[in-house]
Order: sequence, then C-alpha cells, then structure tokens
Amino acid sequence: MPERLSTTLPCGMQVVAERTPSRAVYCGIVVKAGTRHEELADTGMAHFVEHMTFKGTRRRTARQINGLLERRGGDIGAFTSKQETVYYAQVMPEDFALAADLLCDMVFCSTYPQAEIDKEAEVICDEIESYRDAPAELIFDDFESRLFPGSPLGRDVLGDADRLRTYTTADALRFVRRYYTPANCVFYACGDITAAHVVRALTAATRTLSPVAIDKAEPPVVPAAPFMHRAEKGTHQAHVVVGAPVFGGDDARHTTLQLLNNLLGGPATNSRLNLALRERAGLVYTVDSYASCYPDIGLWVVYFGCDAHDTERCLRLVRRELARLADSPLPLRTLQAAQRQLVRQTRLACDNYESYALAFGKAFAHYGRHRDINRFCNEVEAVTPESLHAVAAEFLAPSRLSTLIYA
Repeated sequence: MPERLSTTLPCGMQVVAERTPSRAVYCGIVVKAGTRHEELADTGMAHFVEHMTFKGTRRRTARQINGLLERRGGDIGAFTSKQETVYYAQVMPEDFALAADLLCDMVFCSTYPQAEIDKEAEVICDEIESYRDAPAELIFDDFESRLFPGSPLGRDVLGDADRLRTYTTADALRFVRRYYTPANCVFYACGDITAAHVVRALTAATRTLSPVAIDKAEPPVVPAAPFMHRAEKGTHQAHVVVGAPVFGGDDARHTTLQLLNNLLGGPATNSRLNLALRERAGLVYTVDSYASCYPDIGLWVVYFGCDAHDTERCLRLVRRELARLADSPLPLRTLQAAQRQLVRQTRLACDNYESYALAFGKAFAHYGRHRDINRFCNEVEAVTPESLHAVAAEFLAPSRLSTLIYA
C-alpha cells in the first residue's frame, strides 16, 4: 500500500496526500465552489474569482505570483467547473513548501484590486467571445442549459460579458468570504514527499487562518423532459449531442456507467460508436461519449460532428448502437473483453501523475474518500451482463434521450 495521509488542519482545511514514484510533486487546493454555487445575479462569478485570485494578495503582487514557481522550473494554474474551482501546482519536492504557501496565500488572502478587475474582465470577455465561435464546445453548455433549466448546473461557466464588466472588489469578496474558507477546501499532494513534510508545510502556510463554518445547501436539480431541438448556426459541419440525465457520482452504479460509456464512446478506436460512424460508415472524424457526474446528479452524452446532410444517418447509427445495449445483455465474453480493456486503461493512466493527483483530490473533496484504483478495478470486474444491461435499458432507452443539433 502507498503511504497515504488524510487529516484536518487546525484551520479546518482537509489534507490528503499520497507518496508516488513521480519525481515531481503535484498539489493543489480544491475549493468546493463552482458555477452551481453562484446566485443568479452573480453569473460567471466563480470563474471570474478564479482569474482574479492570481492578481495579488496581501503579501504578493500579481507579478510575484506569476513568476515565483516558474523561476524554479515549476508551474501553477487553475480552472473552474460547475462543481469546484481548482488551483494547482507542479514543483520539485524541495519547492513543495513554497508551492503550498503560495497556493494558500492566493486562495485565502487575495485582495481583488479594482484596477486589476477592470483589466481582467476584458480578458474574460475575449475568452467568452472565442468560446462563442466554437460550436463544438458551445453545444455542450447549450445542452446542459436545456437539460437542467432553472438550475445553476445549466449555466455557462464563463458567465455573461455585460455582467462581468460591472463586477467590483466588493462583489468578489462577497463570494470569496462565503466559499473560500478552509473548511470548504481540500488540499491534495501526490509525489515524492512524506506525509510529515506535507503537514509541516501546510501548518506553516495556514498558521494565521481561523476555522469558519460554512452553510452550503445545494437545492435539488430537476431535469427537463426529453427534448429534440435544432438550432441554425450556419456552420459547414453539423454538431450533435444526444444524451440523458443519470444518477450522481456517489451512486453504486457509477462504475457500471463508466464501463458502459467506455464500451460505447470511450477514447479507444474500438469503441462501438467509433466503429459504426467512422470506421465502417466513414461519416465522422470525431464521435465520443462521456459521463459527467456531480455528487447528486449527472448526465451522459454522445457527441459527433458530420456533414449536415449526413446528420440523420448518423443519428440512426447512434440510436442503433444504443439500442443494441439497451435491448439485451452482452454476451459474457464480450463483457469480459470490455472489462479487461477498461481495467488496463485505468492502470496505464495512473502513470500520468498530474491527472492522478487531480482525481485523487477531487474524489476526497466530493466523496470524502481516497481514490482507490484497485477497488475501482475490482468493481469493474464485478459488473455482470445483467447489471450492465439494467443501466443501459434505463438510461439509453429512446424515451429518455434528448437531442440538440447545430446545423
């Protein structure tokens, strides 16, 4: 078993760490605040705060933040999703204490100066406009907005440009004081580093912080009825998403869903959808599927892009592949081959220590448990033809599916 740590600091922040063979240390802070935690009037605030957290603290200027780890060969970055905001770093073990201090300083002590806000708002607005020019990306947010109407889960992570231009220091601080508290964060670290080193560095980095309780109730999400919608975009290629709401990531069937998704539209070229639409029919360059699960709800979708006149043919092929799994159980040998593929893909992916560390931190932040690869692989191997068919029959049935077409 690897050397693992899970503890809570006096300030209330949870810490998880694992010693791995990686030469580097991959670490970060998962702030359990994303798009779904914004008030309606604060659309885009979580992503906006992520940008502004790099613009200065009580101890460091923006320039000092942006160059501190890079000068030592390290890296620092961040991203915002519907469920969380993550600030992460990659450093050599001897620079871990510095990275921990910098991350904690940024997350808990940023000042959000108005002069920087006025400049960065335009940067984010440019990001929004570039996103609007990418229908293959835009269609996913559009689909979620239709699937989860009236819920923050249906909102665009980037927000609204006109609203962003009105944000002030006070607006940022209001959001941060509510969600950027140690008790609402998890610090993760994976690499060639001991648990004692992690605790010592983080204890020093958070010594001035006090525990603050947080009340963060998330209202239930009610998906929309299945829909079919076509939007005229004037693009040469049609972009299509087909999908359905599914259970949350804490559901016991989550591993079964991951196996089903990998079989249908996973990253390998032998996925059923890739074989049907690309290899045999030659109709698409890209077709894939993914399951995106929040703790309480999720969605499963297929995406493909094709010539506009091939849209209906591609949709028929997709529905045929889904029906094959929804109508009857897989033969045992076919299931065993799919299980072996996913287990080995998972074990090979563990060599990507950066991705491993991020998944490690997020699993603890949202589910309160260590990410256990052996346990996951055992769960994959325990899936039966009947249990896989039960999930497919429920969630891939035509009556459950929604479709959004950009053409």
